[in-house]
Amino acid sequence: MKNAPKIKLFLVDDDALFLKLLKIEFLQHEDFDIETFATGEFCVANLSNSPDVIILDYHLDGIDKNAMNGIETLDKIKIFNRDIPVIMLSSQDRIDVAINCMHHKAFDYVVKSETAFVRLQKIIPRIFKYKKIKQELTWYMERM
Repeated sequence: MKNAPKIKLFLVDDDALFLKLLKIEFLQHEDFDIETFATGEFCVANLSNSPDVIILDYHLDGIDKNAMNGIETLDKIKIFNRDIPVIMLSSQDRIDVAINCMHHKAFDYVVKSETAFVRLQKIIPRIFKYKKIKQELTWYMERM
């Protein structure tokens, strides 16, 4: 991804330490323009900043128990723009949680662990590869 324009990345997590560590990891490894948010409400309020990718925590209730959870935030993101890829993050290693996220149109689901950042690093390029293939397919289909 070197020499490419900066990727606009939203990181959304109510765990301030994890959010800061994730931001530091991304800034050390690639050229990202990163915005961080502690709640889904703040993320949704800033969608007009046109993120390329959103990494979103599943729970989001650490600061305010009445705050939107990750699924509610994901749904609002998809209403705003269904093409924004969202990667869900959770400390829950449960298949039903992952399936629920995918049902709500998450691009992928990553369990918070020692390998989470490595997985995220691999998923983000896949998002852009997928978008390119989708654009090419659309171009060909319009010409038939």
